[in-house]
Amino acid sequence: MKVLVIGSGAREHALCRSMSLDPDVTALHCAPGNAGIAEVAELHAVDALDGAAVTALAQELEAGLVVVGPEAPLVAGVADAVRAAGIPVFGPSGEAAQLEGSKAFAKDVMAGAGVPTARSYVCTNAAEIDAALDAFGAPYVVKDDGLAAGKGVVVTEDIEEARAHAKACERVVIEEFLDGPEVSLFAITDGTTVVPLQPAQDFKRALDDDEGPNTGGMGAYSPLPWADPKLVGEVLDTVLQPTVDEMARRGTPFSGLLYAGLAITSRGVRVIEFNARFGDPETQVVLARLRTPLAGVLLASANGTLADLEPLRWSEDAAVTVVVASHNYPGTPRTGDPITGLDEVTAQDAPNAYVLHAGTKRDGESGAVVSAGGRVLSVTAVGGDLTQARERAYAAVDRIGLDGSQHRTDIAAKAASGH
Repeated sequence: MKVLVIGSGAREHALCRSMSLDPDVTALHCAPGNAGIAEVAELHAVDALDGAAVTALAQELEAGLVVVGPEAPLVAGVADAVRAAGIPVFGPSGEAAQLEGSKAFAKDVMAGAGVPTARSYVCTNAAEIDAALDAFGAPYVVKDDGLAAGKGVVVTEDIEEARAHAKACERVVIEEFLDGPEVSLFAITDGTTVVPLQPAQDFKRALDDDEGPNTGGMGAYSPLPWADPKLVGEVLDTVLQPTVDEMARRGTPFSGLLYAGLAITSRGVRVIEFNARFGDPETQVVLARLRTPLAGVLLASANGTLADLEPLRWSEDAAVTVVVASHNYPGTPRTGDPITGLDEVTAQDAPNAYVLHAGTKRDGESGAVVSAGGRVLSVTAVGGDLTQARERAYAAVDRIGLDGSQHRTDIAAKAASGH
């Protein structure tokens, strides 16, 4: 099978890495990719938001499967264009991707499916915003209705900060605060059958002890030793399957990756949000533990044959990812800084630890790998338990040099120590 992956982040590097290890994949391509992906896939320049350009590239490469990584191309309908050309594609239609593209649409689907979620108001003017903030009280949860790359949410005790964020959005969802730990659960679906993956937890705040601003995610781990063993089954029955069934009932079937961001509250599981694609950085740890070859699973989603698939096989190992971010992230990041130590990680730490590239590129003149984004690298490691996986991940992080870079030192620390 020839596979084309669309995207340029660490999530796409994780997908490409897994598929490069899949014996059924005969050729692997990525567009536009990054410096790390170039080591396992052939890169192509393409505008990821241009469905016609992506389709033309897939046809030229004779791709048997196209995997659309990021949310923006999905919401823009890139999967529809590829599907219309008769090429199997992993990823939902533009209409179905509104589950992520619009918080208000997602709330409407959850109501129709009877999925437990936070009570919320959709607001479009100052009076509605003030009424909603007043109704729920602090802490205030304010979400931009549209796509904001994981950074459109403000959770604050400060009503002025909440009000300012709300007024900066055209449409905003204000909802009740959900207590309890958060869990990310991915599921692969073909629009009918739903196959859940293993749960993970990510770390949204920039600084240790969950301080600092919200980010796209600073690290993740899997499995969750503290979670109820019945959690995945419960979420499949109460959240994932009802949502997929409701989307089908509405005539907008959802195939691809359905990601449920969950709060395990004192009143039970509640959905915080849906995403329409693999989450970053949780994908990095989930795929590190998946033993079943990936390409066949994604192709079964694209072809509507998930029901025929053998149950997924998982490693007993734990996995931890630590994100190395550039100076000033999540503000405007500094780019163009050389990255050192990547070869040392390969030489000293492989195969238990490896580096997945997010915001990197090769400098045209020097040939050196340089930073090209806010989140630069996802350093990922596996071990017999979370303690060993953490030690290996941080040992690899210590080998990497990137001027002004930042990372959290407490990824999976509480879970590893049994808290």
